[in-house]
Amino acid sequence: MLNDFLTWLLDAIQALDPTTRMAVAGAAMLLETSAFVGLLVPGDAVVVLSAAGVDTVWGGASLVAVVVIGALIGESIGFAIGHRFGPALQRSRVGRMIPAAQWDRGQRYVRRRGGPAIFLSRFIPVLHSTVPMIAGMGGFRYRTFLAWTAPACALWASLYVVVGSVAASLFRALSSTIASAGYILIAALALLALVVFVVKRLILRAESRHLDLDDGAVETTGAGPTDPTSVAQPASVSAERKARAGSRSR
Repeated sequence: MLNDFLTWLLDAIQALDPTTRMAVAGAAMLLETSAFVGLLVPGDAVVVLSAAGVDTVWGGASLVAVVVIGALIGESIGFAIGHRFGPALQRSRVGRMIPAAQWDRGQRYVRRRGGPAIFLSRFIPVLHSTVPMIAGMGGFRYRTFLAWTAPACALWASLYVVVGSVAASLFRALSSTIASAGYILIAALALLALVVFVVKRLILRAESRHLDLDDGAVETTGAGPTDPTSVAQPASVSAERKARAGSRSR
């Protein structure tokens, strides 16, 4: 029964036009990484399902490329919003949709870690949709932002596409000879989900000292912990501002 349902599902996915399938995956990633709506779109599930219809290396590579492009567009939109509106974004009606504690955490993380925060946030729940805005608010150059986020998006997309494609191929190979192949697939996906959860928790634990305030500590950066202007400024931005201040004093 389960084998029949999964076979029907995989056949239906594979019967979709590849261009349509990739477009849906790319759009899901665009929304999943976009500001404010990213928490509502299960981009990872859509990518895995889309990958289940992949049966060639070229098809897999194409899907990875589309997913990466979608993710970069979504994150670029967040970066542009943060760059355009700056600190006022957090105080706006839309900005208040994100809890103040989450803003504080993301700003503290970017301030303390800089570029690596942009890379690692792709693998940390919630932060992956807020860090691009915070990077834009903090004065990062767009090309610097891309240099850190593009490899993270490529790694994430490659892992999920490989998982979806391999899982579908293994099920098709087993279903013709093993009646419980569907249950094996479900168990394998559940185990994979557990592994992903544990890895994300390990990353979160390793980065917790950069994300959270020390017990009893108070930020003394010259701006309150909820002030978006306290986001780390890249060295190039700081140097440029100092040069301008020096020219004005002369």
